[in-house]
Amino acid sequence: MRVRSRAVVAAGVVVAVVAVLGIWLVARQVGERLRLPLASRTCLVQADGQVRLDADQMANAATIAAIGTQRKMPERAVVVALATAYQESGLRNLDGGDRDSVGLFQQRPSQGWGTKEQIGDPRYAANKFYAALKRVRGWEKMRVTEAAQKVQRSAYPEAYQKWADESQVLTRALLGEATGAVACTVGSTPVMRGEAAAAALTRGLSLDWGLPETVSPAELTGLAVPTTDQRNGWRYAHWLVSHASDHGVKRVRFGGLEWTAEGGTWGRVADGPETDRRVVAEVFGDA
Repeated sequence: MRVRSRAVVAAGVVVAVVAVLGIWLVARQVGERLRLPLASRTCLVQADGQVRLDADQMANAATIAAIGTQRKMPERAVVVALATAYQESGLRNLDGGDRDSVGLFQQRPSQGWGTKEQIGDPRYAANKFYAALKRVRGWEKMRVTEAAQKVQRSAYPEAYQKWADESQVLTRALLGEATGAVACTVGSTPVMRGEAAAAALTRGLSLDWGLPETVSPAELTGLAVPTTDQRNGWRYAHWLVSHASDHGVKRVRFGGLEWTAEGGTWGRVADGPETDRRVVAEVFGDA
């Protein structure tokens, strides 16, 4: 009887091992298939620290930073705005939230922030946030969470502070204080292509940064942005990479470096002069 019990136990162990092995193999195979699309929309930001975002979060962060710069707000304001959007929406343009809250900053129509449709526009929402922050007396000397709370009046006033470090990294990169600091990988099937992608990209740059001088070079389907210095160049270059997924950007080149959608990283360009005062972007051509 004891021998039979041992045999049953042994058989059970074998079955369990086989089951675990089977589950592991299936998970590995499924995981390999799932990992590609997930990784294909990932952005890594490196500027005295690291932040990893998905494509939607990255695009929203880039727009928030650009609007702050267009409004001539100091760097600290961009940090506060990003930390607020991190906490309120996870840097996502949400359709709803607590009560009638909407958008990146979860602003409420009933509290005078605008209509639901207006607040659902990231540019409008960012502009409204910066306008409200500017009215706060002494916000520049406050902690990030205190400045954010003066605008948001949250039930959790200390919650914004935990995003201060990530927001500082994003701000340094998106305001051009680091070189090749935003690297995104995009999917193999772009959302937009050709002239439509180039037109949308040009319009986005104009609305976020206020750049009417953006021009389209003849040698490729895309655009070229004149710059006054390296810092401004990297602002635009990082914005273009941040919006690569939603605007079909295939390649961005500036300062002797090049980012490609295929590689997802920045690398040196052999024939690219570092003194070129243009940021050049190429979009995917028509299929």
